[in-house]
Amino acid sequence: MPSFHQILVPVDGSPPSEKALDEAIRLARLNGARLTLLHVVDEMGYVNGFESAVNYLNDIIPLMRVAGEKLLAHDRQKALDQGVQADSVLIDEGPGRICEHVAEQAALAKADLIVVGSHGRRGIGRLLLGSDAEQIVRHAPVPVLVVRAPAEAKP
Repeated sequence: MPSFHQILVPVDGSPPSEKALDEAIRLARLNGARLTLLHVVDEMGYVNGFESAVNYLNDIIPLMRVAGEKLLAHDRQKALDQGVQADSVLIDEGPGRICEHVAEQAALAKADLIVVGSHGRRGIGRLLLGSDAEQIVRHAPVPVLVVRAPAEAKP
């Protein structure tokens, strides 16, 4: 089994993300590795066309940042409680797809593994909603462990 020293874990608070975090913590404990938790504020993911640009910029985006910070603090504490050192990174500005941010952070953190959750969607659900996990696998500069969602969490 390869030895890992730095593991990058993109998190979004979903059940697949939580399962991936649990697996990353387990791997980190086995290897004495450190985690870097990453949350990308996906501003375009919340645009619905009904809010004004001013409200979106002044109200919605700051709330998304605060939610991302809370998620990272919670997940970092979860790792620390299990004896795993963890850093966190919040990306909340700049263009680019989530997979590009993950690949860039993997390089910056000198990660030797990325652990990411997947909803496991197939067919039309995957076509309509896309697959961040698949794009991360395609763009990652290091190996990626994809952790499937718990059966009860699948839509």
